[in-house]
Amino acid sequence: MARFLDSSVFLHAYLKPKRRLRNVEKEIKRRALTIIENVEKGEEVITSTVHLSEVLNIIEARLGLEKAIQFLEDILAMENIRIEGVERRDYEEALVIASRYKVSPNDAVACVISRKNNISEIYSFDKHFDNFTFIKRLY
Repeated sequence: MARFLDSSVFLHAYLKPKRRLRNVEKEIKRRALTIIENVEKGEEVITSTVHLSEVLNIIEARLGLEKAIQFLEDILAMENIRIEGVERRDYEEALVIASRYKVSPNDAVACVISRKNNISEIYSFDKHFDNFTFIKRLY
């Protein structure tokens, strides 16, 4: 079964740190790279247009337009990454979840998309996902 792939995994894997990382941060980066390696080897994952756009915006701001375009080309070349669209009703449901669980709207969107696709596990370094009983955070 596919797992949801949160933007935090992409960002920890691809961005170069601006400062020296502490040991715990090095471990997060190592885990993110391992998750991405598994995806590159064919592990089935789902992300959303919202999360992909979030990553692209940050990569463009930090690394430049060419790197963002290359990242998108690489993602689109992997058929094992399914990109789900987000509609108004998804945002309406996400708003309820965000308010109830005190999480960001984008984290709530990840939960909505996961539920719609019968996904019970999410790759993420965002601890807010630990607040949910219906999805297990893997990191």
